[in-house]
Amino acid sequence: MKDQNESTVPQLHDLAEGGDLEDQNAREKPDRKLSAFKSLGLLDRYLAVWILLAMVIGVLLGNFVEETGPALQKGKFVGVSVPIAIGLLVMMYPILCKVQYETLHILLQKRDLWVQIAFSVFVNWVVAPFLMLGLAWAFLPDKSDLRTGLILVGLGRCIAMVLIWNGLAGGDQNYCAILVVVNSILQMVLFAPLAIFFIRVISSDEQLELSYSTVATNVAVFLGIPLGAAILTRFFVRKFLGADYEVFMKWLSPWSLIGLLYTILVLFASQGRQVVHQIVSVVRVAAPLIVYFVVIFLITLSITRRLGFGYKLSVTQSFTAASNNFELAIAVAVATFGPESDQALASTVGPLIEVPVLIALVYIVRAIGKRYNWKD
Repeated sequence: MKDQNESTVPQLHDLAEGGDLEDQNAREKPDRKLSAFKSLGLLDRYLAVWILLAMVIGVLLGNFVEETGPALQKGKFVGVSVPIAIGLLVMMYPILCKVQYETLHILLQKRDLWVQIAFSVFVNWVVAPFLMLGLAWAFLPDKSDLRTGLILVGLGRCIAMVLIWNGLAGGDQNYCAILVVVNSILQMVLFAPLAIFFIRVISSDEQLELSYSTVATNVAVFLGIPLGAAILTRFFVRKFLGADYEVFMKWLSPWSLIGLLYTILVLFASQGRQVVHQIVSVVRVAAPLIVYFVVIFLITLSITRRLGFGYKLSVTQSFTAASNNFELAIAVAVATFGPESDQALASTVGPLIEVPVLIALVYIVRAIGKRYNWKD
C-alpha cells in the first residue's frame, strides 16, 4: 500500500500548477514550503482574524439592526437567500479556475488515484455520518430537533470551503477538486436516502420529508455554475492570454477569500438574532461539532500518514473528511422545517464552529508537517 501511494504523490504533484518561486522550490525541499507560512499574503495570513470579524459584525448587524435579517431572507434562489447564494458562487469560482482540467483525464487513468478516491468515499459517506450520528445522540439525547439538524450537517459533504482550507494547508488542489466533484455527484444520489435512513429509521423521527430535487438542485447550482464558468475561463483565457493566465489568476484568487468572508458575514447577519437568543441551544450544538471536526480530521490524518499517503494527499483527505456542506444542510433544514426551527438553528451553528476550528487545524497540520519533516 505504501509503495502505491508513494508513486501517486509525484504524479499528482507533477500535474499541479507551476505557482510561484516558493512552490517550485518546495518540490525539491517540501520542508521549506511547510515552514513558509509567513510568505502568505495579508488576506491569507490573518484569515482567522478576518473570519472572526465577519462573524462578530454579522451577529451585531442581525441583533442591533432589526431590518437586516428579514431583508437578507427576502429573495430566494433555490431555497437559499440571494445574498448568500452570490457569496457561495463568488467563493468557489476562483478556486475552480486553478484546477488543471486539461490533465485530469491523465490522473483518472491511474489506479492509485482510484484507491485514494475509494478511501475518501468510505471516510466521507460511512465513517463521518455515523460519527456525527453518534455524537448527536451522545450530546443531545433529549433534543430531537437539534439532533436532526446536526445529522443533516454530517451528511452534507463539503463542495466549497474545503478548497480554501486545503489550499491554505498546502494540500493537493487538483486532487481536492476531483474529490469535490465526486462528493457532489454522490450528494445528489445519497443525501436524501441517507437523511431519511439516519433520521426517520435510526432516530425514529417521522417528520422528515426530503426530495431528490431539493438536494440535486442545490448541488447542481452551487457546484455546476462555478465549475462550468471555471472550465470555460481556463480554456478560453489560457488560449488568448497564454502565459498571462498566471497574472489573471493573481488578480482573481483573492476573490475566493473575499467571497468566503462576505458569505460568513451575510450568514450570521441573517441568523444573528436566533443564535444570540437561543445561546443555550447553540452551546449544546457546538460541543458535538467541535469534537466531530477535530476527531474526524486527526483520525484521517493519522491513518493516511501511516499508509504513506504523503503530506499533500493526507492533508487533502483530512480536510475533505472534516469539512461539511453547511449551505446544503441549512437549505434543506429551512425548506423542510422552516427558518425559525431548531433544525435550522443547529445547521446554522455548523459554520459558526467549523470555520474557526478548521482554520486552527490549518495551523496545526502545518506545524505537524514541519515537526516531522513530512514530505511527499
